[in-house]
Amino acid sequence: MTDIKKIATEALEDLKGKDIVCMDVSELSDVMDTLIICTGTSNRQVKSLANNVVDEVKQAGVRPIGVEGMEQGEWVLVDYGDVVVHVMQADVRSFYDLEKLWSMTPASREDREE
Repeated sequence: MTDIKKIATEALEDLKGKDIVCMDVSELSDVMDTLIICTGTSNRQVKSLANNVVDEVKQAGVRPIGVEGMEQGEWVLVDYGDVVVHVMQADVRSFYDLEKLWSMTPASREDREE
C-alpha cells in the first residue's frame, strides 16, 4: 500500500515547506484520516509545494481526487481521500487556524456554538 502521508510530507520538506503538521483526524471525520498542513512563503512557493506533492505521489501510482486553489496560490488543497494536504501562505494559515479547528473534540465544538 502506498504511504501517501510519508510521500507528501517528504515532498513538502524537499522544497523547504515550513511548519509541516500531520494530524490524525480519523476520530473527528468520516471523510479523511490524515490532514497535512504546510506553509509556503509566497504564491509561487505554495504552488510549487503543492505541485511537488502531486508529482511525487503520482510517481508512486496515486493521483489526487482533486486539487483546488492552484490558480491563486494562497491556499492549495490536494485531496487523496484518506489524506488531505493543505499548503497555505502564512497569513491564510493563521486566519483559518485549521490545527485548532481539527484538534477540537466534538463536545468542545458544540460548546463553542452556544
